[in-house]
Amino acid sequence: MYQTESGWKSADSTLRQEIFRFAEGYKDFLNAGKTERLAVGEAVRLAEANGFFNLEEKKTLVAGDKVYFVNRHKNVFLAVIGQEVVEAGIHFIIAHVDCPRIDLKQNPLYSDSGLALMKTHYYGGIKKYQWTAIPLALHGVVLTKDGTKVEISIGDKPEDPVLCITDLLPHLATDQMQKKATEIIGGEALNIVVGSLPAEESDKDSEKEAVLALLSQEYGICEEDFLSAELEVVPAFPARDLGLDRSMIAAYGQDDRVCAYTGLRAILETNAPKKTAVCVLTDKEEIGSMGNTGMRSAFFEYAVALLLEKTTGHYNELMLKRTFRHSACLSADVSAGVDPTWPEVHDKLNAPYIGRGIVLTKYTGSRGKSGTSDANAEFMYGIRRCFDEHNVFWQAGELGKVDAGGGGTIAQYVANLDIEVVDCGVPLLSMHAPFEVASKLDIYMAYRAYSSFLNE
Repeated sequence: MYQTESGWKSADSTLRQEIFRFAEGYKDFLNAGKTERLAVGEAVRLAEANGFFNLEEKKTLVAGDKVYFVNRHKNVFLAVIGQEVVEAGIHFIIAHVDCPRIDLKQNPLYSDSGLALMKTHYYGGIKKYQWTAIPLALHGVVLTKDGTKVEISIGDKPEDPVLCITDLLPHLATDQMQKKATEIIGGEALNIVVGSLPAEESDKDSEKEAVLALLSQEYGICEEDFLSAELEVVPAFPARDLGLDRSMIAAYGQDDRVCAYTGLRAILETNAPKKTAVCVLTDKEEIGSMGNTGMRSAFFEYAVALLLEKTTGHYNELMLKRTFRHSACLSADVSAGVDPTWPEVHDKLNAPYIGRGIVLTKYTGSRGKSGTSDANAEFMYGIRRCFDEHNVFWQAGELGKVDAGGGGTIAQYVANLDIEVVDCGVPLLSMHAPFEVASKLDIYMAYRAYSSFLNE
């Protein structure tokens, strides 16, 4: 009979030490990369420290070369050239580094009732009420009128002030508590409190004027500069060990930076693969992979075309199509682990559990497999054999009961390019919340799984 059990039961003391040691680097990555720009910047820093070079600065490539390509500050494509020609196929690990969050609107700042506040628009699927009454940080970039790029980072250092979204006190919340959960906090009510000191010698919007004066003094930006800014609001707390036994990690952004970091570590440690190995950290997955930094854009095909041209000295469209047809991909994205508090949304025979290893998800989508690529049996067998041969703890799973909901990943867009692909990631609890939970064992097994695939 096929059964799964906690991987901790099979992990000896040596493996447990490796798992806990690996988790420390992962927490550092989460703390350093709370936005897609920051995560890509940290990935490039680690890549250069491990011998990777900018792809656009290399005229030719040979087997063993390690290169990276950054797309508009929000994607990074990392490759290790294999012994076989690129056209013989590539092994891809693709994860996303964008996470559910709150973005500032283009004209955000205003005063009301003695407070300075900023208007926002949430990004991705969130439970809006989870973002009230918690400490928040602000990260991003502002381009001033003269073209100067100003980086903003407020709220994560111990000495920094934090921001917040206020909530209604229970004494006066009788009407609020009668609403559906989706309506408890409206999207237009996610207003960030940023100040309360009034400007001197000002009668109107004095709190707003005071904040603008502070921004001008500290950063050299004016109100109009918000029009050319990308400013993101994220939780202002670090990744932490969870549980008395420290067996888990609780942190913001584990969907999907847990797969991004493990895939990144796998490619950084890949040296002489038979097939060219590639790890892609992409953007915009949480809003449908749209835009020129999402997986629906042409950046992915462009980067692969660069590999073909720089390894052979020529390029044509048939070479690219042949490369994709011979390629295989792990869509490295998280799954929903069974939460014993909410068991009714899972089919326990087909659900993933935290602590039992990485999850192979043959299909995602919702109600009738809508929006999924549905990996074929032959490819599933190949991945299963690969993981078993490399002693990877793994399990099969799906994203909830058939009619409970569902979700999509980038796998469908990869499959549209004629690449074999299956979803493969870490199970989480409290997915999309400001404080998500993952098992350290599953995190480490993701790294082992991706390493074995890239080097298979």
